[in-house]
Amino acid sequence: MELHINNQKFHFEQLQISIQTMLDLHGTTQQKGIAVAVNATVIAKADWGTYLLSEADDILIITATQGG
Repeated sequence: MELHINNQKFHFEQLQISIQTMLDLHGTTQQKGIAVAVNATVIAKADWGTYLLSEADDILIITATQGG
């Protein structure tokens, strides 16, 4: 499966994966302070384990930062 994550193409061996699995395989281990949008729709963290991604989905991983 090919996904676009933060404007880069990534290939995953699995045909169907959840957002949570994608984050684990992508190496996004810090899951506190991040948000995930799929095709411009923010997905609630509670749904990451069950939301299945589709071929060529456009995923944006946003990391919160501190500062003024």
